[in-house]
Amino acid sequence: MLENKEEQVIPLKHLVIMPDGDRRWARAKGLPTWEGHRRGAENIQGILEACQELGIPYLSMWGFSTENWKRGPEEVEQLMNLFRDFIKKKRDDIIKYKINFRHIGRKDRLAPDLLEGLTQLEKDTAHFTEWHYIVGLDYGGQDEVVRATKQIIEDVQAGKLQPDDITTDMFSEYLDTKGVPNPDFIIRTSGEQRTSGFMAYQSGYAELCFLPINFPDLTKQKLKEVVGEYYERQRRFGGS
Repeated sequence: MLENKEEQVIPLKHLVIMPDGDRRWARAKGLPTWEGHRRGAENIQGILEACQELGIPYLSMWGFSTENWKRGPEEVEQLMNLFRDFIKKKRDDIIKYKINFRHIGRKDRLAPDLLEGLTQLEKDTAHFTEWHYIVGLDYGGQDEVVRATKQIIEDVQAGKLQPDDITTDMFSEYLDTKGVPNPDFIIRTSGEQRTSGFMAYQSGYAELCFLPINFPDLTKQKLKEVVGEYYERQRRFGGS
């Protein structure tokens, strides 16, 4: 006879938010696209605060995908300027609240000044260990896996690694998210019901939530309500 055991509650350590819908939010209000992106950027502060209040140590957000380069040059430049402004304006707050900042994604296609700002913020916050904010900029899940695979091949050819050494855990050490726990909960706004490959390798067992609201409308209170839903779910990781 099986004994009744209290269900184990798995803490939400790593929250991923895919902030979709800035442009739709702006169009619905008769505003230019730029205003939607700006309001979305303003929303990030509340999200960071909510994660600390909820005790969620890792927050990842997708800022610009490898496919977003296909957008019009004017919008791309507006987004890049928005990231520049974010680093300048939020730098002091990130340090004040002792948040470890990390950029994931390609480094070779970003403007030198933007890459320098990202790298410097990483260095200045590297000693913080309690809170983590991870931003995907020129990031794609498939691209990340390909880059990791190429590096593994190079290490094998150089004799630094043997083929038999390759395991799922070892492969994770070659990803941009090295040292970061796999996502527990992925939230995408705007009603789109797909993850578009964000952290494709890492998110196999993540819980998913697709919200019908656009990202500028994801308030701190709404996020807390959605996180409450996560704790009502049962996570089995392939077990029963």
